[in-house]
Amino acid sequence: MAKKRGLGKGLSAILNDVEDAYIKDIDQNSHSDLVKEIEVSSIIANPYQPRKDFDQDAIANLSNSIKKHGLLQPIVVVRKDDGYMLIAGERRLRATKLAGFDKIKAIIGDFESENFRELALIENIQREDLNPIELANSYAKLIEEYGITQEELSDIIHKSRTQITNTMRLLKLSNYTQELLRASKISQGHAKVLVGLDEDKQKLIADTIIGQKLSVRDTEELVKRVKNSSENIPKEKNISKKQSNKEIEKVIELLKENGIKAKQNSNNLIIDLSKNSDTYKLYKLLITSL
Repeated sequence: MAKKRGLGKGLSAILNDVEDAYIKDIDQNSHSDLVKEIEVSSIIANPYQPRKDFDQDAIANLSNSIKKHGLLQPIVVVRKDDGYMLIAGERRLRATKLAGFDKIKAIIGDFESENFRELALIENIQREDLNPIELANSYAKLIEEYGITQEELSDIIHKSRTQITNTMRLLKLSNYTQELLRASKISQGHAKVLVGLDEDKQKLIADTIIGQKLSVRDTEELVKRVKNSSENIPKEKNISKKQSNKEIEKVIELLKENGIKAKQNSNNLIIDLSKNSDTYKLYKLLITSL
């Protein structure tokens, strides 16, 4: 994919405008025509905003600060139809709305539409505490949008290529595992260990991490055992009905030794999990056997 243009070239001009606005705004001897008070109701969201999850407690704390001290850092918008489109500062805008203010201090930039996505993504990468999945998606969008390499992205956002690579690998996780990571139920360290496992094994181990509060090191050991167990499973072969019955009998004996009721019906193994405790016993037995 050919590059649309050098990433950072158009952005540099944008950020220079923003920086100039900040400098002029705090300089008592000058006035910036880029910084104005605008109606909160006139601002629409930026469709390229990568952040999907916002800490409501943090928004509330910021709102209280704005009530007490005012908004110290303007948001950034561009003119859009009869109003404005938000480019940077969604947390500040949400907190201002929560504080009950009708107007907000904003830097009004005259930016080309092709810069919307770039500015929103990089502003968030560099200035917001994105969760690992949001950050990985932001990296992927920048690379796809501008046809650049991870090395080139590394130079632009001043983060190591290894960090970018490891973060983007998280997008290979199942949706279930990604949601656990997004909700901070497992850490990025846990998640990296799960990359490469199939969806069922990811779910089994992710649930175990949460249920048994496993450390990253414990998780690494569990994953090794799961992989070794899978590799050592003999290839399926044709066995007689008599042999099959013997194998079922062995399984029933093992289950009963662990307090789980089971019986054989023809070639079927029937396990009685009528009690929640029985389900947990079977779960522990399966995990221990991996």
